[in-house]
Amino acid sequence: MGLQYKVRSSSTLERWYELRFEEVNGPEQTEIRGTFLPPEWFPQSGVQLTWPHAGTDWCYMLEEVTDCYVRMAYEIASREPLLIVTPERTKVETLLKEKLPAQVFAQIRWADCPTDDTWARDHGFITLIDETGPLLLDFCFNGWGKKFSADQDNRINRSLMKQGVLNGTYTDHLDFVLEGGSIESDGHGTLLTTSECLLSANRNDRLNRADIEERLKSFLHVERVLWLDHGYLSGDDTDSHIDTLARFCPDQTIAYVKCEDRTD
Repeated sequence: MGLQYKVRSSSTLERWYELRFEEVNGPEQTEIRGTFLPPEWFPQSGVQLTWPHAGTDWCYMLEEVTDCYVRMAYEIASREPLLIVTPERTKVETLLKEKLPAQVFAQIRWADCPTDDTWARDHGFITLIDETGPLLLDFCFNGWGKKFSADQDNRINRSLMKQGVLNGTYTDHLDFVLEGGSIESDGHGTLLTTSECLLSANRNDRLNRADIEERLKSFLHVERVLWLDHGYLSGDDTDSHIDTLARFCPDQTIAYVKCEDRTD
């Protein structure tokens, strides 16, 4: 990877740290203070795709979805390192070697791993940045409240660490269900989420709203949690992930979706 960042703290001298697979086109520099959950627009070191296969929910339209993933792989790897997680590495590698330019294909890193589905945003690590480097938080993914099989997806993060694919400090939070798409950070201590999702049954039903908020603040180093109480979307398997509804943007801006049809 190629993100370099600077840390200043009261207990240490100014130091530079680097998150990396390999340095590609030189590291990008940005200054960091303290431990925080980076916002969506924070400089990144790469993107993970968990590749579709016949055992995923895409089986009925696998060819069409695979074409889409090939296009995504091209757009990502044209710009930055791409990590592909798949139980069918040889098959996917052959496909992408044929479809992508050599210089783009060279940007791809691989992880062999059994998978249930493709939703890397939800089963992947939630990463904090602090003075010692990246903190890789591994939360439980249970198929959005036990709607779908997720045992294999829930083991992907541990497999990536064993394979040495990622650089950072592993933190086990597998006793708490949390999906990446269910939270949104502004990078300055504010977290946005929905009660429809985080308080839904079959996630953390032994905990009430105050308990969950306390854990979010502690685990993610945020100072306040904003709860959207009316985020229901009909037919949404995620139970109203915030990333479908509202997103933080730079300059204290929130982008959100709305419907002006009152009969909808």
